[in-house]
Amino acid sequence: MKAFAGRVAVVTGAGSGLGRELAARFAREGMKLVLADVDEAALARIEGELKAAGAAAIAVRCDVASGADVEALAARALDAFGAVHVVCNNAGVAPLGVVWENSVADWQWTLGVNLWGVIHGVRVFTPILLRQQDEGHIVNTASVAGLIAPPGMGMYNVSKHAVVALTETLHHDLAARGVRVKCSVVCPAYFPSGIAESERARPATLREARAKTDEDLAREANMRKAVQSGRLSAADIAARVFEAVRDERFYVLTHPRILPAVEARMRDILEERNPGSPV
Repeated sequence: MKAFAGRVAVVTGAGSGLGRELAARFAREGMKLVLADVDEAALARIEGELKAAGAAAIAVRCDVASGADVEALAARALDAFGAVHVVCNNAGVAPLGVVWENSVADWQWTLGVNLWGVIHGVRVFTPILLRQQDEGHIVNTASVAGLIAPPGMGMYNVSKHAVVALTETLHHDLAARGVRVKCSVVCPAYFPSGIAESERARPATLREARAKTDEDLAREANMRKAVQSGRLSAADIAARVFEAVRDERFYVLTHPRILPAVEARMRDILEERNPGSPV
């Protein structure tokens, strides 16, 4: 995409972290914003900040795990602004644990937000973008955990690998149609955000009854430390995403230092070796 002013961006997970910074970055380009999150208080804050800075923005409470919610989000976007041009399927959660100890509720929550949220976003918004016969771009937030498989993060790894595969396939499907709609997948490593505190937004119906072990607590503490010690900020990642949309670049790999681990995994596969630890 080359033209942004006056166009419309939809951002899920807009209440904090990368979603918040994506909204701010697109607003600086003169875009109109549709902000989605389950945290209505955070949504109201970012909506107020963007409007105070002169942006046109609406906030929509949306649980991306619900297809009906995402359909309602699209309807609100079209009612408010008449079109959609950039869609950022960005909402995410990051529960941890070894895979045999994760409960059904853990899996349902993680895949509901991280994978089904992207599935719903692609399913609902791609037809809208295609009908417009205009430039459009879909941005799916995965993670470097969609390219490697660190221990203790099985559910997150599964969801993010699936997002990478979904987005690569979306790229091929769009290219086969010869349309003006493009897509990107974002694969950052750790950066300061609220992802380590995502349990705060977990639905009551999917709460984990099992008491956390010392190993669980230590794993969570290590993640919080890693997230907060990231050298790139959410704003830095958002800037890379904007450049990818502008330049129609598919892979958004923001942390070069992690790429040797990705290469090692690829070599393990091609040489049929047992997987080496990426950490």
